Amino acid sequence: MARKASENDKTIGVLGSGSFATAIVKMLTENSKIVHWCVRTEFVKGAIELRHHNPTYLTAVNFNVKHLHLTTDVNELVTACDIIVLATPSIYLSDSLEKMTCDYSGKIFVSAIKGIVPKVNDVVAHYLRDEFKIGFRSQAVIAGPCHAEEVAMERLSYVTIATIEENQKMLSRKFASHFIKVNCSADILGNEYSAILKNIYAVGAGIASGLGYGDNFTAVFVTNAIREMEVFLEAIHEMPRDVNESAYLGDLLVTAYSLFSRNRNLGNLIGKGYTVKSALQSMNMIAEGYYAADSIYKTSQEKNMKTPIIDAVYRILYEEANAEIEFKKLTVLLN
Repeated sequence: MARKASENDKTIGVLGSGSFATAIVKMLTENSKIVHWCVRTEFVKGAIELRHHNPTYLTAVNFNVKHLHLTTDVNELVTACDIIVLATPSIYLSDSLEKMTCDYSGKIFVSAIKGIVPKVNDVVAHYLRDEFKIGFRSQAVIAGPCHAEEVAMERLSYVTIATIEENQKMLSRKFASHFIKVNCSADILGNEYSAILKNIYAVGAGIASGLGYGDNFTAVFVTNAIREMEVFLEAIHEMPRDVNESAYLGDLLVTAYSLFSRNRNLGNLIGKGYTVKSALQSMNMIAEGYYAADSIYKTSQEKNMKTPIIDAVYRILYEEANAEIEFKKLTVLLN
């Protein structure tokens, strides 16, 4: 019988080669002798091996490749690891995991994805459970506030790991370092949905900025957004939670205000007059809020929720509603 890995020698790997995936690999190399890393292409793999950095994202982060095991094969990654961190854009997750034919029983899957899986129009937690029979006891979610760019600069950042209690200490030790502080939560679905919702609200904050609304309005907008988030989370998964904690409110604040926020930047372009299509095409990274808005809006409608911000952002993104008119209507509803 194979020896069960102790907490300290559990192997860990990352699926994805974007900015947040790169930041997570940086976090993990602080505590793990070897971090397995499944990147999207042989070009990226070769560039990291040769130049010691991701050639496309967070290029300033240099890795000691002796501490990396690079691959482009998801089965090689999953077979080698006890813990697999999923850090691809949500629109690419199913393409990657459908190639997984190896035995993944007993593995822990950690989602760092902040979007809806298009194939099933649902969150990652439900996708893993329903499509791969990976139960919540074998899942975890990483929530912010934690911009990849600040992790790259080793600026003090906080993450929340939502998982069952028996996995919390082990996962915390994997991620914590002198520049990463870790909080723990049992609210797996709440943390995942809040990470999706804050991207939609950040698109809205960006639209407001592009339209010329100032800091005073943005403060009111975010205040209303956190209350709206609480309404949504309670309707989806009722449990004791404080939305003023950093995984909810903190992540919303940084995504709505930061210039690093791709969702805010998308909204800002739309507010300045770009069409949604041209705004999306001008960005070199995925703005998860755009893709999530469709699914979240429909869920809100199905459950008869009062979500005026989500409704306004959806109409602008998907119904070609005029941003200026929508936000004039929204200002009447905010307080």
